[in-house]
Amino acid sequence: QVQLVESGGGLVQAGGSLRLSCAASGPTGSRFTVGWFRQAPGKERDFVAALRWSGGHTYYEESVKGRFTVSKDNAKNMVYLDMDGLKPEDTGVYYCAASSTIILSNIRNARGYGYWGQGTQVTVSS
Repeated sequence: QVQLVESGGGLVQAGGSLRLSCAASGPTGSRFTVGWFRQAPGKERDFVAALRWSGGHTYYEESVKGRFTVSKDNAKNMVYLDMDGLKPEDTGVYYCAASSTIILSNIRNARGYGYWGQGTQVTVSS
C-alpha cells in the first residue's frame, strides 16, 4: 500500500514560482512511478509530469517543458514539482499519483495510477 501526502501550492502571480511536494511511503519495484496531474474546474485531470523512481527518468507535458521540473529525494522518499514561469492556465488542483506497475506507454494516463494524494490548489493570477 502506497500513501501519498502532498504539500505546497497556493496563490501566485503570473511569472511566479511554486514548489509542490509529495511524500511517498514505500516506493518499490523497477516500475515505481510518481506522476503529477492537474485538474481545472469542469475539466478532466490532465498529465503534467512524471518521474520513474528507478533511474530518475522524467517526462513532461509539452506546455510545461522548460518551466516545470520534477525531482526526487531518495533519502526522504519525496518527489517535488518545481514550477517556474507560472501562467494563469496552470491554475488547478494538483495531484501526485503513484503506481508500481505502470508501463511507459501509459505514463501520461491518469487511469494507470492506483494511488493518489489529496490534491493541492494552485492559483495563478494574471
